[in-house]
Amino acid sequence: MRGPEHILLWTFMIAAVITLAQPRLNLKHNSQSGSGLRSDCAGNLMRVSLDKALAVGNQLEVEAINGTQLVALTPSLAAQCGYSMESDPWGNTRIYTSLMGCYVDNKDDETFNVGLRLQMYNYENPSDLVNHDVTKTCTYTRWASREILCDRNYMEVSHHMTKPAEAKGQAKAETQINATPGESDGAQGIWKMTFYTPEPVPMVLKEAIQAGYTAMTTANRLVMRSPYDTAETYSEEVAGVPMSVLKVSAYYKASDGLRTVNLAAACPTGGVLFTEEVISWYIPRRVTPLVDGNFKILEMFMGINGQRLDESHMAARGYTLSATDFHIIVEIPVGSPDGYYKSHAPDYQYHITYSVEPMLEMLWRAENTQDDTRYKILLPMTTPLMPRPPHIKDDTVPQDRMFTLYVGTFLHDVELRNITFSTGVLTVEESKARGFSVQEYSFSNGSKSFSLQVPFDADVVLKHNPEPLVTSYFLPVVFGFLTLPEETPFAVSVDLQASLQDVVLPTISGSCDQNDFYMSVKYGSQGPSFLTMVGSQPLTPEMMETYNFAENNTHFSLVMSMRAKDIVYELITSDSLRVRLDVVLWDSINNWMLADLYLSCSFPFNATRCYPNGTMSTLAFKMESVPNMDMGMLTLNDQSCKPVFNNDQFAVLAFNVDTCGTTRMFFDNYMLYENEISLNYNNKGAAYTSPGDPEYRHKISCYYAVNDTQTVAFNSEPINKQPAAEIGSGQLMVQLRLAEDSSYDLFYQAEDYPVVKYLRQPLYFEVELMYSADPQLELILENCWATLHEDRTSLPSWDIIVDSCENRDDGYVTVFQPVTMDTRVAVPSHVKRFSIQMFTFTEDGEVLKDEIHVHCDAVVCHTNGDTDDSCRGQCVNPTGTKPYRQQGVQRVQRSTNSSNQRQLSSGPILLTTQSNF
Repeated sequence: MRGPEHILLWTFMIAAVITLAQPRLNLKHNSQSGSGLRSDCAGNLMRVSLDKALAVGNQLEVEAINGTQLVALTPSLAAQCGYSMESDPWGNTRIYTSLMGCYVDNKDDETFNVGLRLQMYNYENPSDLVNHDVTKTCTYTRWASREILCDRNYMEVSHHMTKPAEAKGQAKAETQINATPGESDGAQGIWKMTFYTPEPVPMVLKEAIQAGYTAMTTANRLVMRSPYDTAETYSEEVAGVPMSVLKVSAYYKASDGLRTVNLAAACPTGGVLFTEEVISWYIPRRVTPLVDGNFKILEMFMGINGQRLDESHMAARGYTLSATDFHIIVEIPVGSPDGYYKSHAPDYQYHITYSVEPMLEMLWRAENTQDDTRYKILLPMTTPLMPRPPHIKDDTVPQDRMFTLYVGTFLHDVELRNITFSTGVLTVEESKARGFSVQEYSFSNGSKSFSLQVPFDADVVLKHNPEPLVTSYFLPVVFGFLTLPEETPFAVSVDLQASLQDVVLPTISGSCDQNDFYMSVKYGSQGPSFLTMVGSQPLTPEMMETYNFAENNTHFSLVMSMRAKDIVYELITSDSLRVRLDVVLWDSINNWMLADLYLSCSFPFNATRCYPNGTMSTLAFKMESVPNMDMGMLTLNDQSCKPVFNNDQFAVLAFNVDTCGTTRMFFDNYMLYENEISLNYNNKGAAYTSPGDPEYRHKISCYYAVNDTQTVAFNSEPINKQPAAEIGSGQLMVQLRLAEDSSYDLFYQAEDYPVVKYLRQPLYFEVELMYSADPQLELILENCWATLHEDRTSLPSWDIIVDSCENRDDGYVTVFQPVTMDTRVAVPSHVKRFSIQMFTFTEDGEVLKDEIHVHCDAVVCHTNGDTDDSCRGQCVNPTGTKPYRQQGVQRVQRSTNSSNQRQLSSGPILLTTQSNF
């Protein structure tokens, strides 16, 4: 407990000493103790107490006032001259001065004037200096024959000097100031000393002073003082307690000759035991280096901070002072208000220590003598580091949707600096700015704790769904603390978790009309955080565009045609088609189905078309009941009649009624042609001949009205061939329609005209050859143009398609759209689609009229016959660009008598200026 650490404490507080000659700026001087500065006498010591309010933020230097001189007290000089200092980490400081110190004004060993100058200057502005002069007069007359003082940084022993009897009427010795080390003591000065280590080491006074000792005489006493680290002190264990021992014989000059005094001091450097509750201090009852024979203890006192305590004070604090055969025992409860706690953070873990400064004072007398010894020990002690893991209290109530956490307790010297969340580190101020509640709570015992509140919905909270309806919320935090004043960091990690059945799942609703499915999804509490499966496919951006996807913050919706490729066909009849839409909302992370919709609707649908020229066409759909169905393997009664087109969803079969095994029957005024579509398993091999594979059969039929009644002869003999319909001639119908969008599913009807469009908004046109299933016919758009008026020959006009190709001189070129076979288009060569951008005619920068009409000349060609230039195909071998047609130029029209040409018009289409594209 003794040794260099106490000297270092002085070094920490005193630091560099300012010489007297060094100038100071902004000097402020207080000639006596002010607020926060007190001085008092404590037996053979004078004590100065400096409050932290006065010292905080300042550097402290101490100088001894020696008459008119100021002597800077360095750590080594302080130990040599009887000065010590104890300070806690916050600046509460006590300075002790031995009344036998070097620079004390001693009057007959009874009255002692002590003077100190305390110099304080700010670390950041050293020129701003404040002086505090402290002077104190102490009276001490209860000197024992031998006084031993064990202070923090030195040992001191003084012995009464025997003097010859004074002559009657002789004046008393004059007042003197104790000599400075190195000065002569005059006629009664010390001559030399012998130190025992325990081997004898002789020194003259000058050598002893140079070695760090003080040896001097006063009016009645001889004083010897030694720091603990001098070479001539040695260690000795007494009753199990390690002690530092000084033994010396001093030779001094007296009026009647040379005299010798044997001096000894022994101070404990250990003997302290710690538990979590009590500090036990053991001092040898018989200090053998100081006692030769029997002795008797006359007085025994315990004290704190150099001041004796009475029994009531000790009882109130829980202090005990007892004696055994071998030891004097002082017990101090850990946490007594006379000491202080301190926070530490070794290895970033929170610990505390408790420090206290007890004092023991004893007076004993040797047997059969009048010589007594006063033995006084001041021994600051600090407990070992005590781990104090903070207590974590989770006060979270899940229904409040708020994490509430308390962490503590800590000592008052702990500061919360920052909090680390999953998203990064925030200071306390930044955490509060984010809406988190961070509070500090102080308690009457000086401790503190902290609380943190974070909403479940904060972005620093992690979320997980262990069950579809349950959300688990996680809040990992790391509190960053500092111990003051050292600013040593340490951390406390906390992981909070709370679960709440708060998930609202999304829901799906749906309906149908005559043509389409309507499906709506209402988002749940987690928004659109799911995968939408339409049929067996995830909903893609391309599908969204096709299915008229629309959404807002709470819903999204789809509109799907009954012919969409992602629906399932369940049943087909002569006049309807039962179709099912399957939609599943899927949590792809946890593989949970959140919601589903299986919407089955029957749509009016005639899959079979009967043409007046004796041909039939029909659509066959892949039914859900036949999962292995290969649409290319469908046949009619005649298995050589297969689909003219098929994909994985449907097949198109077109045939003459006198072929493919079609049967004919007559009913009153009707004639019925009938055939059957079936699946030809035998051509697919063993995989399609399993007894478990269902059959696929679908009858198709056409009725024709018989205009008159005829007598029909019946011949029972077999005929050579099946009845056949006669091939006739008739007009082919071609129509031009404006589609609502690029899907070409919906078209404007007659009642919708005029159609209103924005400038440069796309216009989607479709030209279709109607009521024909002949795949050898092809529709060709020869020329298309736009006019201001309904009259197709009016001027001005603008070319859209020229000689079956787009007008390449147009800044916004016409785009031909591809046509593929689907449930509506059985023969793609019968349909042509193109798009243009909405425009208007202008003259001199002014709009002539805000509407246009579109006209086309279409040609129906036979692909196997002789073709003229018009039947080369759509935009085959274009002849090149043509100049713009100017107003006033008459268009040359084809003859309307041509059997294969059709003239078409559409409009009007009005321009609106509410938006630009």
